[in-house]
Amino acid sequence: MRVLIVEDEPYLAEAIRDGLRLEAIAADIAGDGDAALELLSVNAYDIAVLDRDIPGPSGDEVAAHIVDSGTGMPILMLTAADRLDDKASGFELGADDYLTKPFALKELVLRLRALDRRRAHHRPPVREIAGLRLDPFRREVFRDGKYVALTRKQFAVLEVLVAAEGGVVSAEDLLERAWDENADPFTNAVRITVSALRKRLGEPWVIATVPGVGYRIEAGADRG
Repeated sequence: MRVLIVEDEPYLAEAIRDGLRLEAIAADIAGDGDAALELLSVNAYDIAVLDRDIPGPSGDEVAAHIVDSGTGMPILMLTAADRLDDKASGFELGADDYLTKPFALKELVLRLRALDRRRAHHRPPVREIAGLRLDPFRREVFRDGKYVALTRKQFAVLEVLVAAEGGVVSAEDLLERAWDENADPFTNAVRITVSALRKRLGEPWVIATVPGVGYRIEAGADRG
């Protein structure tokens, strides 16, 4: 299990991280909303432990970003408030569990493991096409049985293409589904990412360009 801890009190964040490591749970720390969004953009986490009252983008905004990303990542919110309406608003934002400060580390560990078990019961299906095997839950890709290391963005693009089952996906759709709402519609990010993804997957190319339309997986690609 890999956890992102979003907490602006350094001593508390480090104590949580060190305690989780003793329980064989990997943990990274973000001290504010901007750092949290940056880590979420480059790393894959199983659960977010999120303090609502943090500098920069608030904990609520970070939670909304996680929910909108569609990864299904569980969120455990931390707060100093113990009022029912505070908890209710947190659950409405998409939190899966709530823990009021101060709390015992053992309780946090138990709640994290419960969330991880619940997540495991709702794993998205593994998809296979043209020699590709994509596991959305483990964030792993294999081609003809060989593991392929991808960046988070490359994985997101491939996931959209594989889900289309050989259908054409436009660059605009890829930009909308694999990037955030602030992405520049005139950027070359899609073309550059698809080009890098092709190279990672290796020859013969499994992603075809449909001129003027978009991209698709060559379902009948000859894999030699």
